[in-house]
Amino acid sequence: MASFLSLSPPSLLSTSAPCLSPAKTPFLHPVDRNPTRKYHQRVQISKFPCSFLDLEPKSKPEPLDFDVPWFHPADGRRFDVIVIGAGPAGLRLAEQVSGHGIKVCCLDPSPLSMWPNNYGVWIDEFESLGLEDCLDKTWPMTCVFINDRKIKYLDRAYGRVSRKELKLKLLSNCAANGVKFHKAKVGKVEHEEFESSIACDDGTELKASLIVDASGFRSSFVEYDKPRNPGYQIAHGILAEVDQHPYDLDKMVLMDWRDSHLGNEPYLRASNSRLPTFMYAMPFDSNLVFLEETSLVSRPLLSYTEIKQRMVARLRQLGIRVRTVIEDEKCLIPMGGPLPRIPQSMIAIGGNSGIVHPSTGYTVAQTMAVAPVVAEAIAECLGSTRMIRGSHLYRRAWNALWPVEKRWCREFYNFGMETLLKLDLNGTRSFFDAFFELNPHLWQGFLSARLSYGELIMLGISLFGRASNPSRLDMLTKCPAPLVQMVGNIALETI
Repeated sequence: MASFLSLSPPSLLSTSAPCLSPAKTPFLHPVDRNPTRKYHQRVQISKFPCSFLDLEPKSKPEPLDFDVPWFHPADGRRFDVIVIGAGPAGLRLAEQVSGHGIKVCCLDPSPLSMWPNNYGVWIDEFESLGLEDCLDKTWPMTCVFINDRKIKYLDRAYGRVSRKELKLKLLSNCAANGVKFHKAKVGKVEHEEFESSIACDDGTELKASLIVDASGFRSSFVEYDKPRNPGYQIAHGILAEVDQHPYDLDKMVLMDWRDSHLGNEPYLRASNSRLPTFMYAMPFDSNLVFLEETSLVSRPLLSYTEIKQRMVARLRQLGIRVRTVIEDEKCLIPMGGPLPRIPQSMIAIGGNSGIVHPSTGYTVAQTMAVAPVVAEAIAECLGSTRMIRGSHLYRRAWNALWPVEKRWCREFYNFGMETLLKLDLNGTRSFFDAFFELNPHLWQGFLSARLSYGELIMLGISLFGRASNPSRLDMLTKCPAPLVQMVGNIALETI
């Protein structure tokens, strides 16, 4: 749920804002450029297959048709900043840094390829960033199925990001600002006192005052001084044409924790009771829906095969018969764990920077919001007449990404993740039953990672007060170890 998931989610973000009521939310309908509309003419009336797993996706991602400014060796091989990666994080930072008149190169093996995962965001987040025109579908409300008897309706609008529109917007701004693009893989990175260099797999060598790694979770360029022990969010999603589905068209389903679909699957039901998964659903119309079976967080990683088995059982019980799979995706997001070593010569942003919300997997809106802050810090160094480079530049960029209080807050979110890892299905249901009864400022701020550390402490106290007795017992018995770890890590950050 790239967003919950990278749907941010392989994937629960900016300034404090009140809960948006539907009447105050102007973007409640799909825009005409919805790329899924063209598939409505291809509904198959023939016999249904045994399950959606038998169907091949009808849509294959194609590179964007956009004329970016390409790097040419004759123009010089030295830049102020080189950004590795043309994902959302890399393009957003390249856009923002180049907007300050700084010479930027973006390096990626396929700069124009479409991003593979869907992204879901809270609309107020994208509105505050001026990116609401990059949403291809919105819902005025969200809902959470706690169990078969209880549904919570959340008065907060939700949207699906148009990956094409967001990437085109970022590419257009980068091109207008003079960003050069180079199609290559990074072979080797070397850092000297005031300059770094990149050796590309095509033999090209580029140099810059600063290199930013935005190449994602699997990057090996960013260094850690603590063992990495993340939780994992894993999901299987499909955008599908269906005979029908039971979801309300004006409500996005944030979480469906029901397990009645596993009544005839004793093994799966027992496993789900220990390591629960939920359905994340975006209904576009009565015959088109995005469905994603999601493990919020697990350690070790929950089996991908079992995720799909649970999804098959759920769709069968809901009466959802898939006619056509338009897109499918495997979503895998490492969450939590330690931050990279701060500072270091390589700056990071995106999935490898620790910015993924440890308790929810959300990352896109947070990355869009923090990139201008990091870019400002870089511009204050490289855009000044003094040309501040080396260790002072690295320190300023890292501190802009992770100021001390933000590191404290992340420790709290890590605490939340470690607690969720210890909860079974009943404990998870009780947790979210109490969580969504909190003051909207608190639960919305938590999901959007915009609360101060003091507000997070207030959230914890309020959550304990609203929790059921069994949930309080869970907190008292399962939270002490993560709590001690959080306090110790904050003490180390403060020193």
